[in-house]
Amino acid sequence: MSAYPVMLDGENLRALVVGGGQVAARKARGLLDAGATVRLVAPEVDAELDHATDARLSVTRRAYAAEDIGDAMLVFAATSSRDVNARVAADARARGRLVHIADVAAEGDFTSPASHRAGDLVIAVSAGGVPSIAGRVRDRLARHYGARYGDAVAELAHLRTRLLGAGSRDQWARIADAVIDDGFCDAVERGELSARLAPWR
Repeated sequence: MSAYPVMLDGENLRALVVGGGQVAARKARGLLDAGATVRLVAPEVDAELDHATDARLSVTRRAYAAEDIGDAMLVFAATSSRDVNARVAADARARGRLVHIADVAAEGDFTSPASHRAGDLVIAVSAGGVPSIAGRVRDRLARHYGARYGDAVAELAHLRTRLLGAGSRDQWARIADAVIDDGFCDAVERGELSARLAPWR
């Protein structure tokens, strides 16, 4: 499979998830974690979703209908029925929407990589259609790139936003060259990043 990786701004996404089982729940939770607005349609819903209180999630308990595609930008066909998933995919494509097909990922327009979040640091892993491999690699990376990296990203992002907002693009470029260098990861892991940033505070 030839894949084109891209990061979407979750807060601008409207997504439809068709299905109410564990796979659908996992897709919905990942979308919500990214800030997306999610509509879920299924006759029966996993307990995790049934008790969800997120205002960005709406659940409709009935069978899927073509009009459910609505304004969804991304569509996830995640039922246990091959026929329903195929119908969701056809309806989504007829409306020019991107669709993920849970049971036959290769027939969809995109896949959902195994992802790890540490604040605004997001690491996504795809492994040629073998999700269990992607999950193993993701878990290994997650053990290494944890909260300290999330904190580092937040600290640098705040500094960058402040400097660019003040029109100091050249100063930010100098800081980035000096700090985000070959020793950046070592500095984060030793807890030395703040000290390296001290001259520019």
